[in-house]
Amino acid sequence: MNLLGTSSGGRLGRLGAQLRPGAGGFLRWWGQALASWLPMRWRRALGLDRGRLLLQVDGDELQLRLQQLGELRDLGRVPMPPSAAGAVAAIDPLAPLLNARIADLPRWLLLAPAHGLRRRIHLPAAAADRLRDVVGFEIDRQTPFTADAVAFDARVLGRREADGQIEAELVAVPRRVLDPQLAALGPLATTLAGVDVADDAGPLGVNLLAPSQRRRYRDPWTPWNLALAAVAAIAVAALLWQLLANRRAAADAFEQRIAAQADAARRAGAQRQQLINLIEGQAFLDRARAQRPTTVEVIDELTRRLPDGTYLEKLSIDDEELMLIGLSREAAALIGQLQDTELWTSPALAGALQPDPGSGRDRFTLVADLGTAPPAAPAPPPAAKEADDGPTDAAR
Repeated sequence: MNLLGTSSGGRLGRLGAQLRPGAGGFLRWWGQALASWLPMRWRRALGLDRGRLLLQVDGDELQLRLQQLGELRDLGRVPMPPSAAGAVAAIDPLAPLLNARIADLPRWLLLAPAHGLRRRIHLPAAAADRLRDVVGFEIDRQTPFTADAVAFDARVLGRREADGQIEAELVAVPRRVLDPQLAALGPLATTLAGVDVADDAGPLGVNLLAPSQRRRYRDPWTPWNLALAAVAAIAVAALLWQLLANRRAAADAFEQRIAAQADAARRAGAQRQQLINLIEGQAFLDRARAQRPTTVEVIDELTRRLPDGTYLEKLSIDDEELMLIGLSREAAALIGQLQDTELWTSPALAGALQPDPGSGRDRFTLVADLGTAPPAAPAPPPAAKEADDGPTDAAR
């Protein structure tokens, strides 16, 4: 019996029925959303949607349909298998009729639309965690049957933003309708992964079969997927290791380059300090030399002060000491003649005078302390120079 029309959001309802809180539901929804962007041929080649084999009882025949990648395709009709009493349970009646790829697909019993009772109910958002258990308490109020008299399931149709509730659909089938069809399948009943109900758009996407009666099918792509996942993990680990090795090599090269530049910088710093020391030493010598009279000035001053009967054998300037060695007829008067000058101070005889029989003069040794250099005479201003040149030009 079909007491409620088909929902316009049937496809959304089928997707919503698969959404469950937690990492598993989210990853499943996320994987399906990503797979929907791929071309159908790629999805079929990658085995992203294995599909399922739908069995529908039609009198003495069994209609087979393949649902895969959102498409529903008729495979044909086969006679109903013999009952379980006269058949060997270990033999699959459909195995000789189907190829291995389709025979290994999960098998679902598809019931006609008239067999299902559908009710829309509004539940709190927290009920989505355990929707099947929650709607089990609503069967007595929403249907004329008890929970033990029906096989039921529920799917989420949508969420209301206004009050935060979810809109769910309860699908129930009386057991007096379901059990004869399961019995008609014979040994195929034990191979079912679920029971679904059809509507005008196709299967609803619910599973009326009790969890304890569902057969678990092993995905043949699981070993390949695990192998690919292992290869991907190894490749990612190798890539990360290579990136780390590259970063380490780059860091070592950078450290070597910095060390080489540091050595060059240290050498440059040492050379710069040496140059500074040389410049400072030269500046000190220049200042010290500027504070003392030059040799020419000392000789000129001596030439003007020494008498004519005096000549020098040796003139020595050692640091700040001036030493004169020579012969003179007025050696005793030399100290008085060499005083009162800014070029040296404290002239004195070093030792006694020694007569020289050959020249008739006295040999003397005289020492003095060099003083500071006399200040240079300022240059005449340009105006005074022009004034001096004026009369000369006029005289000419």
